[in-house]
Amino acid sequence: MESAESPRRKPPHRGIYLLPNLLTTGAMFAGFYAIVVALAGHPQEAAMAVFIAGLLDGLDGRVARLTNTQSEFGVQYDSLSDMVSFGVAPALVLYAWSLSTLRQISPLWGKVGFAAAFIYAACAALRLARFNTQVGVVDKRYFQGLASPAAAGLAMSFVWMMSASGYSGGDRPVQLVAPCVAVIAGLLMVSRFRYFSFKAWPLSDRVPFIVIPAVVLIFVALYIDPPLVLFSIAALYVLSGPLLTLWGLRRRRGQREQSPRSEPPPT
Repeated sequence: MESAESPRRKPPHRGIYLLPNLLTTGAMFAGFYAIVVALAGHPQEAAMAVFIAGLLDGLDGRVARLTNTQSEFGVQYDSLSDMVSFGVAPALVLYAWSLSTLRQISPLWGKVGFAAAFIYAACAALRLARFNTQVGVVDKRYFQGLASPAAAGLAMSFVWMMSASGYSGGDRPVQLVAPCVAVIAGLLMVSRFRYFSFKAWPLSDRVPFIVIPAVVLIFVALYIDPPLVLFSIAALYVLSGPLLTLWGLRRRRGQREQSPRSEPPPT
């Protein structure tokens, strides 16, 4: 028996942290809103909503780290929110806007459009499941495979850019490109290409002076033509994965070739 003087243990705290989970809920709401407005025939608003979800998704993790409010509940809730905002929402936006119109060409093409949307959604689920199982194991400086918010950014910036340029999802050039965007973005999510995660940047509170003018130029470009700039940024980031992976393989091969060979034993 415990002595009367020993302090009683406090019951475990069963609540959840409000601020980071509130941001996660906001991101999921934006993804759900994107689905609703896409089905209503407003692709540009749907694409903007997905980008808002990406902004909120980037904030919730940083807020949790800054306020030391990380929790296993938050990790799982964030993953489910990402599946809605960056898995299901982009797939349905692409399908409602363009992929569903492929059945006008032929029934076979209609099945291709449906398959492309499903491939994207399925790959997003696989990407998130793989990420959850590798937390704490892989190098946090890099993502293995394209992150789901980046894949959604590529798909939604394409929708936004085409719509803002006066193209509809039923135009023949768009019908040919949209399935490729969905499938490529999906397969890159489950690929083994390495992408810089930006989680370890900046390395300190100070950054080079050139960063400030560069940020100003990006803001000015976004003001002039937001969809084109966002699509260009997304496309460059998507291409950076294969280039970074190939550069790493070439560097490791060069290091092995330059390593001193073992000398033969003296006779």
